[in-house]
Amino acid sequence: MTTAQIIIVVTIVAYLFAMLMIGVIFSRKGAADTANSFYIGGRSLGPLVTAMSAEASDMSSYLLMGLPGLAYIAGVAEVSWTVIGLAVGTYLNFLLVSRRLRRYSARLNAFTVPEYFSNRYGDKKHLISVIAALIILVFFVPYTASGFKAVGTLFNSLFGIDYHLAMLFGAVIIISYTTLGGFMAVSTTDLIQSVFMTIALIVVVFFGISQAGGIGEVAANAASLPGYLNVFKGYDYANGAAGSFGFLPIVSTLAWGLGYFGMPHILLRFMAIKEEKDLTISRRIASIWAVVSMAVAILIGVIGYSVSVNGKIPMLETSSDSETVIIKLAALMSEHGVVLALIAGIILAGILAATMSTADSQLLAASSSVSQDIAQDFFGIDLSQRMGMILARGTVIFIAIIGIVLAWNPNSSVFRVVSFAWAGFGATFGPTMLISLFWKRSNRQGTLAGLIVGGVMVFVWKFAIAPLGGAFAIYELLPAFILAFVADVVVSLITPAPEKEITDVYEEVMKQG
Repeated sequence: MTTAQIIIVVTIVAYLFAMLMIGVIFSRKGAADTANSFYIGGRSLGPLVTAMSAEASDMSSYLLMGLPGLAYIAGVAEVSWTVIGLAVGTYLNFLLVSRRLRRYSARLNAFTVPEYFSNRYGDKKHLISVIAALIILVFFVPYTASGFKAVGTLFNSLFGIDYHLAMLFGAVIIISYTTLGGFMAVSTTDLIQSVFMTIALIVVVFFGISQAGGIGEVAANAASLPGYLNVFKGYDYANGAAGSFGFLPIVSTLAWGLGYFGMPHILLRFMAIKEEKDLTISRRIASIWAVVSMAVAILIGVIGYSVSVNGKIPMLETSSDSETVIIKLAALMSEHGVVLALIAGIILAGILAATMSTADSQLLAASSSVSQDIAQDFFGIDLSQRMGMILARGTVIFIAIIGIVLAWNPNSSVFRVVSFAWAGFGATFGPTMLISLFWKRSNRQGTLAGLIVGGVMVFVWKFAIAPLGGAFAIYELLPAFILAFVADVVVSLITPAPEKEITDVYEEVMKQG
């Protein structure tokens, strides 16, 4: 192992150790002694932590690997519309959902998303909460596995370390600070991880420009590829010609933004903030950071292509290879002295942070679904506070083990589930959340119909309808979201109106602001 590699390894290990210590600190502070504190931190988050932990847990490695990789190989068309959809979704989620959900969930004493839905509609049989919990398990377990796989792949590709050992090491760190410190540890580490992600983005841009020969060379190389800088065309790498990105692909790509309304790990941040009024500050921070960070991520892909043209890193000729462009740039940086090797280690820790910040939040949300929504609410198991916390921590470990098993094959295609899982949550919880916050007439039956139709249609559209091609080949989130929304509204209207006590609570909550 070279000196540069040793420095990178030490930097990453130090970072991982720091994340673990955060879990220990919050455990000693008693920040995970009750279900309320373990799952939403006792509703004590500040505006900065709320904003940045929401964004860090949202972006995952997609920010540092997916977006640059797509821009590198296909130009700015698809990736730009994706970013626009995600940026608008981020803003609207904070604007429309955050304040009402914080207020409503506190009034109903709910500290998981399924529990909020169940309490909102007075579901004494807890059918809503158990179906919502099962949706979380179906879409989060493989999503978590993709995070573990990213850890193993990163270390294996950089240092030749055995994939399985690297994956297990990263998984143990994530599991440890999640089970020790609960929500507060997860949110605090997410804040720190967002800082690392930001550092990675900024440093790589300036280093990449220098290695490409200047910003003029970057622009010239990008302009030399037909359609590369055209948001309505894009570049077809396979044919070396301009592509085509018309109305349907644009609408389909923009639909990514709909997913935000249904992401449990993001919605939990809204429920956990200490003061509702601080969500205005959080919205501004989150929106600015999302726009700037994603724009820089696209720029890294464009710059990376010029660095390849300049012969400093290999030409990355497949979509999977192109996603390693930031890793290649960090490795190149490490060859330029001790200081830059240290910075390269921080960049790679940023990639790791992007993955970990999503995996830990998913583990926490999934564990709450099993221990709180299924075991205690649906099956009515009366657990003491101590046993409840043991079950919660045990569930985190159990779900993580399943994720490890799913990610065990280093050549598996587990990363493909990320967009599918995003569609799953967006199409089920998204319409349900919006209707629950903005329509007094909605009821239990409509909510159940919306959840079921959204979940089923994601599978049906993905595997049965989209393969037909043409106008049907759109992102499954969009049609599933629309159909779930319609199902919720129609079933609510043709079934009895909700009880007066439910509508009274709705009116009480909405009168507050």
